[in-house]
Amino acid sequence: MSSLRLLDHDREDDGAEVTWEDQQRISTFSKLNTRLRSINEKLEHLKQEKEALDDLSTELELADEDELILYKIGEAFLHMSHTKALGRLEQDQSEIDSRVSSLSDQADECEKEMKQLKVTLYAKFGKAINLDD
Repeated sequence: MSSLRLLDHDREDDGAEVTWEDQQRISTFSKLNTRLRSINEKLEHLKQEKEALDDLSTELELADEDELILYKIGEAFLHMSHTKALGRLEQDQSEIDSRVSSLSDQADECEKEMKQLKVTLYAKFGKAINLDD
């Protein structure tokens, strides 16, 4: 039994054959898209951490230098002198800045590769493929 279907004028099947190379490109695009989403989630988390560290920096500027500071490292809080807390804060801010920079570079690379794949795939399949979110 054959099945007949009507296609919208905008969604006509142009009969483009999907080759193995095309399937590899589509798969690569999907992997890059998933990686990009993961990177963006990590970047958002790091930006929140950076805001918290910036707030802490402001608080430490106002704190009494003779008081011990409770500083969170991992899941624990440690008592530190004001000077050590400032040093640790600078170190933590530097680490977050380098991680943000690294993740941003990775995101840019993913976007660059995805744009190249979009051009190739849209050139062949046109409206028959949807690579947008």
